[in-house]
Amino acid sequence: MNDLKKLAGQTAIYGLPTILGRFLNYLLVPIYTYTLATDKYGIVSELYAYVSFLMIILTYGMETAFFRFSQSETKKSIVYNTALISLFLTTSVFLLISFLNLGRISDLMGYAEHKDYISLFLIIISLDALRAIPYAKLREENRAGRFALIKSVDIFSNIGFNLLFFFVIKPNDLVLCIFLSNMLASAIAMLMLLPEYVQFRPKADFRLLKKMLLYGLPVMIGGLAGMVNETFDRIALKHLITCPEETNDCQSYVMSQIGIYGACYKISIVMSLFIQAFKFAAEPFFFSKMKQSDAKQTYSTVMLFYTIFLLAIFLGVMSYIDIFQYFVGKEYRTGLSVVPILLLANLCLGVYYNLSVWYKVSDKTIFGAYISTIGAAITLLLNFILVPEYGYMGAAWTTLACYAGIMILCWAFGQKYYPIRYPLKKLFIYACLATGLYVVTTLCPKEHMVLRLAINTICFLCFIAVAYLWDIRKLWKK
Repeated sequence: MNDLKKLAGQTAIYGLPTILGRFLNYLLVPIYTYTLATDKYGIVSELYAYVSFLMIILTYGMETAFFRFSQSETKKSIVYNTALISLFLTTSVFLLISFLNLGRISDLMGYAEHKDYISLFLIIISLDALRAIPYAKLREENRAGRFALIKSVDIFSNIGFNLLFFFVIKPNDLVLCIFLSNMLASAIAMLMLLPEYVQFRPKADFRLLKKMLLYGLPVMIGGLAGMVNETFDRIALKHLITCPEETNDCQSYVMSQIGIYGACYKISIVMSLFIQAFKFAAEPFFFSKMKQSDAKQTYSTVMLFYTIFLLAIFLGVMSYIDIFQYFVGKEYRTGLSVVPILLLANLCLGVYYNLSVWYKVSDKTIFGAYISTIGAAITLLLNFILVPEYGYMGAAWTTLACYAGIMILCWAFGQKYYPIRYPLKKLFIYACLATGLYVVTTLCPKEHMVLRLAINTICFLCFIAVAYLWDIRKLWKK
């Protein structure tokens, strides 16, 4: 229980700036959606989807490899130097090749008239890749305070630049300003990490690098396949949505659909914020526990409380969806029906991340690649089947099917190769309780707003009360 309290504390420290800062960043969504036309916001959604793919490729599992080999190598500085040299070289090559072929890349992506968008993204991605190992070093050393400070400055700088451009300077191309704000914030965070870069020494251990690559590349493949699952829908919509016959401007219609879906997707990201905070704290925590006799019991207990929290977030957001809807402009609210589907999808993804501990601590990262690749196949197949017929609703259901599938696969493989006795009966009861209470929240007509919110609040508090009486109070008493 002391370990769990420590993990909860680390999650809070890592998560507070992430959740608070990203929540404030999340508040930029109404600024964007109340200011930009749906097709313009579609550009933002699409390009950020590409960024996610490239970040996985540019870091190629080196962050997770750094954590793993920092536990086994006697000189952690050698692991740090080797990882950083590797990322610096590959990122430099990526930038050089990309800028030499900037025109061709812009044409292929459909932004021939906006090479400036692509240029900014190349710089953003490169800065983010180069920060991965210094951030990992701070996490590995449990320097959560400094990690939180730099992350907070990054997030608040981005917000500040956005507000400056949108409300003070007010240039013609606000989409460009969104990307420029991100780049400037990334540069500031890079400067704040200079003390970590100063500790770097240009001495690489190529024997160690080979082992790190062999460990990390399956993680990259799994992450890449996972990113297909996470972001391919926003890319696929551009190519798979069928325009109505009466539509005069098909391109504008398609980008509008991407914008609506992307904006409503942001509402479901409330859950992703907690998952991200948990991941920052959990990965080094799980590795530090892997050699202890009670490791599996700890992993099982973490799963229970982690899932309770995810279910509480799902029920909380859906209980107050009448309020959350105002985070997006009126034109975007036609897509609110995707929110519960995407919340459930993110819940399954969060559980999958927690289950994935088994293949990381047992050095069987290839299974992460297998599972994510199967998930990617599900994503590709269902998107091609459902999106032409059902538009972005098809993309939402595809996301849920994929994440539920990889969650079940990860659990099944884990029980064979690294069995952990999870409290499945209790988890099932909590899931049924949350689902039942959600159904109740949908019964009251929307026109009776006060009564609806009162009933929904009671449902939400009922779930919290059951969780507290059944499990949570036991944790804090020990």
